[in-house]
Amino acid sequence: MFQRLLIANRGEIAVRIVRTCETLGIATVAVHSEADRNARHVVEADAAIAIGEAPASRSYLSIDRLIDAARAVGADAVHPGYGFLSENAAFAAACTDAGLTFVGPSAEVIARFGSKIEARRAAREAGVPTVPGVEPADQSPAGIVAAVRRTGVPALLKPSAGGGGKGMRIVREADDDAAVAAEAAAARREAEAAFGDGTLYVERRLERPRHVEVQVAGDGEGRVVHLGERDCSVQRRHQKVVEEAPAPDLTESTRERLTAAAVDLAEAARYDSVGTVEFLVEGAGDDARFYFLELNTRLQVEHPVTELVTGADLVAVQLRIAAGRRDWAPARREPRGHAIECRVCAEDPATDFRPQAGRILACREPAGPGVRVDSGVGPGSEVPVHYDPLLAKLAVWGETRDAARRRALSALRRYVVLGVRTNLSLLQRVLEHPRFARGAVGVGFVDEERAALVASGADESVLAAVAASAARALRQGPHSPPPGAPAVAAGAEVDPWVGLPDWRL
Repeated sequence: MFQRLLIANRGEIAVRIVRTCETLGIATVAVHSEADRNARHVVEADAAIAIGEAPASRSYLSIDRLIDAARAVGADAVHPGYGFLSENAAFAAACTDAGLTFVGPSAEVIARFGSKIEARRAAREAGVPTVPGVEPADQSPAGIVAAVRRTGVPALLKPSAGGGGKGMRIVREADDDAAVAAEAAAARREAEAAFGDGTLYVERRLERPRHVEVQVAGDGEGRVVHLGERDCSVQRRHQKVVEEAPAPDLTESTRERLTAAAVDLAEAARYDSVGTVEFLVEGAGDDARFYFLELNTRLQVEHPVTELVTGADLVAVQLRIAAGRRDWAPARREPRGHAIECRVCAEDPATDFRPQAGRILACREPAGPGVRVDSGVGPGSEVPVHYDPLLAKLAVWGETRDAARRRALSALRRYVVLGVRTNLSLLQRVLEHPRFARGAVGVGFVDEERAALVASGADESVLAAVAASAARALRQGPHSPPPGAPAVAAGAEVDPWVGLPDWRL
């Protein structure tokens, strides 16, 4: 196993990787930009090294600075986490060229599946169904217009190098050539800005699909296993909000076909790490149809729900595969019970999910049986403007799906973040919604139910937290303060934070 691991990432995933390395006896080195010099992942790693200025392009996205940092600290391996350079073939190759082990697939596998066009071809070669569409060799406006007409409407224009919904455009009318060309130009501009590649392909838009993905792991020698599936249909702007495992309302026949297709693709690719094969699912029962969407060559944000139902440590699996260990496969892969994950983000749903920045004045994370919080922040943490707004992930386990849902709701009601606006109220409303309770949501759920899910005005989670703390303080009574609390004179105004020192700085 490795002696020293450089974690080429930040935030909650960097803290998550540190946790596994502690159990495996691997020393960890965090990297940080100027904006993150006091961040939680910097404090919790065994050592830390600065790599540049706050903008990601001059720190977390700089291959040269990361390789120099790994050499400077004597690391023998690099874990990319997710986001940033985790699916960058050039970074994986640079690590190998520098004599470092890249904890992830080979650069060749990353490059092939980093192109959505190449990934679709690989899926078809493996016998895995893909969404009907066209990968036009002619990338001119006329070529894109012709591809839309061949595909039929509604259609999606999608960047070949894309992800996270960036650069995607919906075309509902194919007769207006100028309008289609304008959408293609806008998609290309956004794709070039986000990924440096404006290549587009056209795909038929499925109107009400579910987003279901299969967790796979392989050793590059033909051995591939799956660890079940997850449902990630609760999304906004093509970004996942709530995920769960196993996927609700799948028959065993559909589940077996879905997981077998994922394994077939990974085996054909000689996949050599932990990865996720994503599908769109239409219909219900044994007649449900599924289509390949993409293969993510990295750890997923939502991996905790798979860990909770299987007992596997997916970071440890990654590390064992990268180290060439033969004992990398988890002992148990069949799911037990149900798990739900909620992404806690610094964003304001009432203003079209605008990212928030600032200092976290108080933070209380829920705990208890079956409750897990993967967090990258704490009281006093600064939330910079430069990076993804994800603060933490709340993941819970229950014997049944409804037990997990109720436990997640209880935990969300006890989750407090003050100082920046968050989506905690939205998450509660999602889990309370009758459609979610029935397991009857597709990828358009948040847009379709926006009025019921998005609160206007004051942040309800903040108001609830203040009200609960005030009520608790009042129940204590002015003449019987809790141990360690300052005395309160009769008739004096009650401080709502009395008795809750863990909420304070």
